[in-house]
Amino acid sequence: MPTINQLIKKPRSKRIKKNRGFGILQGRPHLKGVCLRVFTRKPKKPNSAQRKLAKVKLSTGAIVDVYIPGEGHNLQEHGLVLIRGGRVKDMPGIRFKCIRGKLDLAGVQGRKTSISKYGVKRAKS
Repeated sequence: MPTINQLIKKPRSKRIKKNRGFGILQGRPHLKGVCLRVFTRKPKKPNSAQRKLAKVKLSTGAIVDVYIPGEGHNLQEHGLVLIRGGRVKDMPGIRFKCIRGKLDLAGVQGRKTSISKYGVKRAKS
């Protein structure tokens, strides 16, 4: 707690609200991009796999690496993808994910749980 004399010398500063419009998404929920390259990469130390990634040129002009979630994919070069934010914990530098079931990236085949995250329509019962 500052004393009166300290407050006279240096008054309290106003807290500045942080604008959420920074970063590559610039406050937007999704961005469209064109796939430049599809490749795999190994995750960080305790994990072992081949994570599927794509290098995407966004509509803003930025080029980013994007994670392709789910089992299997049909993404190829020059395919259109919709991306969202969301990092992959065991992949350093990967801060975006593709949205399955939109544009050229198909949903996951045979998915039964968490179907809304993987672009699968509800099964007719």
